[in-house]
Amino acid sequence: MDCGKSTLALQINHNHARQGRHGLLLTKLDRAGSARISSRVGLTANATEVDATTDLHEVVRAEWRAGRRVDYLICDEAQFYEPEQVEQAADLADRAGIDVYAFGLATDFRSELFPGSRRLFELADELIRLQVEVPCWCGRPGQQNARVVDGTVIRTGDQILVADTDEAEVRYQVLCRRHYRDGDLGPAVASAGQLAVPL
Repeated sequence: MDCGKSTLALQINHNHARQGRHGLLLTKLDRAGSARISSRVGLTANATEVDATTDLHEVVRAEWRAGRRVDYLICDEAQFYEPEQVEQAADLADRAGIDVYAFGLATDFRSELFPGSRRLFELADELIRLQVEVPCWCGRPGQQNARVVDGTVIRTGDQILVADTDEAEVRYQVLCRRHYRDGDLGPAVASAGQLAVPL
């Protein structure tokens, strides 16, 4: 979270489209709601919403039937895709020559792989950790996505619960492994990212 996955997805789409290539934007359970890719820096774009029954082969065939070519797929929130959908994306890459770019988290709030991410790791031609470092409150690299309920890190519950990083009843906070294991959310933040310093 906060590492720029969706921002990069939208940038790659922009770059390809400027070169005359035609692609499809796909997402599942984006924080902005149905059929959108949204980034925390404010970029958004319409997308095709993927659900558990979506067949990516059929999504592409529908474009072909409409007379539109498909050069690439941008698959955002890919951790939520079904393993079978990841297989379909790989098949489209191998058999139809479609470039597939998948963006998502590796692990959930329990520090366990999402099923879709596991299959992506098994099939991907290339895995790239994004370069935008997301630090823990202590400054170390943030590697864990802690689910926070009423100010407490929780480790039980449904694997998928879409929320945001803002202060809310349920939210997510990026922590280093140590502070994730300790359940330490750090000092209270006084305002807009500034720590309170006693004078």
